Amino acid sequence: MVDHGDLSYDPWDVDIDLDPYPTYARLRTEAPVYHNEEIDFWALSRYADVEAALKDFANLSSAKGDILEVVKAEPTIPLGVFINEDPPLHTVHRALVSRMFTPRNMRDIEGRIRAYCAECLDPLVGEERFDFMTDLGFEMPMRVLGMLVGIPEDDLPHVRAVAKRRLEKAPGEPMRVSKKNYFNGELFRDYVEWRRRNPSDDLVTELLSVEFEDVDGRVRKLDDDELLIFLGVIANAGVDTVGRLFGWLGKLLGEHPDQRRAVAADRSLIPNTIEEVLRYEPPTPHIARWVAREVVFGDRTIPRGAALLLIVASANRDEREISDPTQFDITRTPGHLTFGHGTHFCLGASLARTEGRIALDEILDRWTDWTVDHDHAVRSATSAIRGWDSMPTIVG
Repeated sequence: MVDHGDLSYDPWDVDIDLDPYPTYARLRTEAPVYHNEEIDFWALSRYADVEAALKDFANLSSAKGDILEVVKAEPTIPLGVFINEDPPLHTVHRALVSRMFTPRNMRDIEGRIRAYCAECLDPLVGEERFDFMTDLGFEMPMRVLGMLVGIPEDDLPHVRAVAKRRLEKAPGEPMRVSKKNYFNGELFRDYVEWRRRNPSDDLVTELLSVEFEDVDGRVRKLDDDELLIFLGVIANAGVDTVGRLFGWLGKLLGEHPDQRRAVAADRSLIPNTIEEVLRYEPPTPHIARWVAREVVFGDRTIPRGAALLLIVASANRDEREISDPTQFDITRTPGHLTFGHGTHFCLGASLARTEGRIALDEILDRWTDWTVDHDHAVRSATSAIRGWDSMPTIVG
């Protein structure tokens, strides 16, 4: 047993979540390999350790989930939740879904994303307020998902609501996890059947017909349940997680007016600005793994069967790797672990960056000054995602 003194880290603690970075700094210094005996999980907080752990799929498995509550509950995870699979199965399924995120697809939808941004923002020009979440963050990722997957526009609000509800929890408490029905894609069943009868140029049509070689060497097509699960995973990751980026974008640039004005004047800084927002306030602050074989970090051995939390948000501010990490600086050389690393590097990273880059450019075309209305900002109460349900600003 290791005595951490008065250092205690509870990822569900409301007070810690408001500003976790002082706690993360203490973890990196005092307990870089931390064990919370009461909740029974381990945590890594230094950049080098988190990076190594993200690459180590042989010993640190994703097959029992990537959210702490899920890993601890050990629910039945259906075939097709590719983010919760290990190679070689993960490799097979990831290759199928990656068809959605090709460079060509990203280029093809840029104009449509920009047009949609304009459609959302133009009616607000001349108004005194703009909410980075309710006016754009909750809307644009949902619409982009519909563009790529082929989901009818009328169905998109329901998809977003289901994705958000899945991760909601009571403040200060862990998310409840159903062991028998942790994940399904039933809300897409009618749509998939309709698309089977009405093929188009979208991901669902392609996945309905594609043949692939499975891990056992068989050449086959996806069954319907696998396809539904694929769509459920894409919807959850592509709507809620990406949307939180917009809230942090508005908050950080609102609180750093000199840097906001710099990027407004020099749009070549936009990609760097998005990277710095992702580093400084990652929407997904930590990623969980199940320890399939005992591993050693530093002078501590983490036993088989343990739940391990990789605190990406702490790693992104590790002074051992990043110069002046507590400063928000849009001119720094990009570098962070927000999208993961190695085999499970986020499949939608290029899409998230594209959405953020276009949105910021369109916002700056309309407003170069805004002030965050902190009194009316609303934090989200979700598990594994940290961000805002409302990020209102007074624009000028």
